[in-house]
Amino acid sequence: MAGSGAALPAHRATLKDVARAAGVSQSTTSRAMSGEGYVAEAVRVRVLAAADDLGYVPHAMARNLRKQVNRSIGVLVSNLRNTFYADLAAGIAGRARSQGYTMMLVDDEGLTDVELGAAEAFVATRAAGVIVTPLSAVVSAYLLKQNIPVVEVDRQFSADRCDGVIIDNADIAKRVTDHLLDLGHTRIALLIDETNRTTGAERFAGYRRSLEESGIPADPALIVSAGWGVDDARRASVNMLARRDHPTAVFAANNVLAEGVWRAAADLGLRIPEDLSLVSFDDAQWMSMVTPGITAVAQDAVALGSTAMDRLLERIEHPNADPVTVVLGSQIRPRGSTAGPRQL
Repeated sequence: MAGSGAALPAHRATLKDVARAAGVSQSTTSRAMSGEGYVAEAVRVRVLAAADDLGYVPHAMARNLRKQVNRSIGVLVSNLRNTFYADLAAGIAGRARSQGYTMMLVDDEGLTDVELGAAEAFVATRAAGVIVTPLSAVVSAYLLKQNIPVVEVDRQFSADRCDGVIIDNADIAKRVTDHLLDLGHTRIALLIDETNRTTGAERFAGYRRSLEESGIPADPALIVSAGWGVDDARRASVNMLARRDHPTAVFAANNVLAEGVWRAAADLGLRIPEDLSLVSFDDAQWMSMVTPGITAVAQDAVALGSTAMDRLLERIEHPNADPVTVVLGSQIRPRGSTAGPRQL
């Protein structure tokens, strides 16, 4: 079929192909495509038309390396199956896109070796910066040693070395436990994924402080580690709730764990809230769709992500400024899953 455009090359079009089609040198083609340097307007129009005909896409990484800049950022999160981390990544992506950056996203699945491998890949691709939900201080230390700007989000291990965006986990966890105590519960279980990282440790600290201030000693049997997934949380919850001295209320330290408790209660025929009160840290869509709805701590994960991207942009612009930690607010959304303990 005859056409007015340039013949399409058998391979992906290169700058050399565009230059040949436009009848000019590669240096002139490069200036015309980038808008940097003088090119006669008629020549610029001819070059752009040839590029369009050939379907030429500029090699962004090569262009950035020539300019000694990179418009991509690395993002490391712990579990994209958890809607909190998916929303967090969405917040980062939206703000990055609006500022002309692209995002390289990695789910480390809570594994430190995967986390460090991703960090090494970000260094190799010369990422402009990295936003991470860190598993320890190791990943931030490594990136900083490579002169890569870092923002820790959700969890913070390196407040003295890099920026962070977090919420006050200990305070909101205390308020949740206070709520259950005010309803008359004294056997309140904490179902948690971990207590040695910042979010888990802080939520545990808030829970324990609430009990201590009420004169109730924390019972180690009511502090249950349940792993990262719904199935693990469900099994741990069944074991906990099937005991003769089972708790009358459960504070689930994230939305995945809360789902495990909710399913375990159904497995055992326990009614919420008549037989068991339930509160979740992290809201999720399903919690407002079930009956009764699940009382939950709502933190704006999208806002955490966009704020983290703002901090990263500030850090890129001002690399020698003192580290900044931004603390965002959260709220308890009361629904129908809490009530006073059943009188026996």
